[in-house]
Amino acid sequence: MIAPWQNRSARSTVSEESFAALCRSSPWRWDTVRFTLYWVSEDPDTAAHPVRVWLRRPSDVRVETLQGDVLYASTSLERSRDDFYVTDTSRSWLLPPALVSPVYDDDGLVVRRPEAAYGDPIFGGGRWQAILDPVECVGPAPTPPYLPEQRPSQLSSVVAGAFAKRRVWCATVEPTVRYRPVTANHPLAPGPTRIAVDTATGVCVYSHVLRGPYAGQGHRLVIEAVDEYQLDDLFTQQDFNLTDVSRHVPWPVLPA
Repeated sequence: MIAPWQNRSARSTVSEESFAALCRSSPWRWDTVRFTLYWVSEDPDTAAHPVRVWLRRPSDVRVETLQGDVLYASTSLERSRDDFYVTDTSRSWLLPPALVSPVYDDDGLVVRRPEAAYGDPIFGGGRWQAILDPVECVGPAPTPPYLPEQRPSQLSSVVAGAFAKRRVWCATVEPTVRYRPVTANHPLAPGPTRIAVDTATGVCVYSHVLRGPYAGQGHRLVIEAVDEYQLDDLFTQQDFNLTDVSRHVPWPVLPA
């Protein structure tokens, strides 16, 4: 498979500000997504096996092998916070991103993110969170021009491209000393890294580390569906035999 930025169907340049805004936008651009995820390594024997994933925000996830065997399923439907729920931090009481309003630019991309309960359900690798929401590459808000040393990374070679028949924006991300991965010790860009972000969802669908100890590593994520109806049965251990209302119910007419 060719790299997204090598696709000839779209090679127009994109501003660094727009690319950064797209990287901040994932929490407001989709509610459910289905995809397959492939981890890439220079040594194929050490790469994790690909998986197919159903994910429903804010907390439901189902992971299967490509052959259909269930590896993991989790949901908040079977958990609750009753009157005895207490905490010593304010973070537990933050609202989900869908219930707060960020600052948008004229193209509907997020310029500045508010404080919220960010984080998607995860499975396996520590880079999972950054793939679904690559804000760590650009920070939650623009850096003042007089404080360039505060930028988490330097962006270069920002262009439009295509990956798995979807539009993406691509850039080379070179982390600085201010780079802070969402998951400690599992950065999306452990060194100069070429990434591609899906323009419709803000999900990082491609990464390739260019230099350093992790050179050659990365991932490929193929989006199969966005905001499709997903049954509760997908995420629960017990099958409730619910009806999928998104499917047509036949109504046979018997002869008189």
